Amino acid sequence: MADSTILRVDRLTKSYTTAAGPLLVLKEVTFDLAPGATLAIVGPSGSGKTTLLGLCAGLDRASTGSVTLGGAVLDQLDEDGRARVRNQQVGFVFQNFQLIPTLTALENVLVPVELRGERGQEPAARELLTRVGLGERADHYPVQLSGGEQQRVALARAFMNRPKILFCDEPTGNLDNDTGKTMIELIFALNRERGTTLVLVTHDLELAGRCERILRLKGGAVVSDTAASGTPPRLG
Repeated sequence: MADSTILRVDRLTKSYTTAAGPLLVLKEVTFDLAPGATLAIVGPSGSGKTTLLGLCAGLDRASTGSVTLGGAVLDQLDEDGRARVRNQQVGFVFQNFQLIPTLTALENVLVPVELRGERGQEPAARELLTRVGLGERADHYPVQLSGGEQQRVALARAFMNRPKILFCDEPTGNLDNDTGKTMIELIFALNRERGTTLVLVTHDLELAGRCERILRLKGGAVVSDTAASGTPPRLG
């Protein structure tokens, strides 16, 4: 894989076996992404957006085709190998936050580096919480935080392991409009500051327009792949 490509998706297909027969969720999806690029994946419900995101991040295995992430061919790795790639290279922000309820905000942010066996990272975690406006809430548990605050903790956690690529799945889906706008500003600001590649699944076309590139899915297939301005996209 060329150094100019952080993510390469080649003829990615995903199907599931159901009582009614095979269910095709993704069909022959192909694209490359350059380091530092920002990509929005859009399309109607059921078009395969979240499935594609999960395959790109190594959370699931494709039926056919391949995903190469940061030089690692995910299809050639077992679950432990894919988990190592995720922990070394990937950050996540999910719609439903996915914080650990028994851990404080600070402890949640520290989870990725704790999994790597790294110690002494508390100052960096506190710095990230301060960066997302929660420096004074480090010792609060998720139940003591609003939805917007929980999502900001999740964002700080996503950047804790210094990821090369950030995957966001409807990051404002459970937030009100004003809180969602604040969250999006934080995502793009941190992404710029840290030079991270961004892949964002969203129903919000205004949000998608903030990305350099928009990949549109329909029925599991790519129907367009353009720059947000309508010009050809920057490829890996």
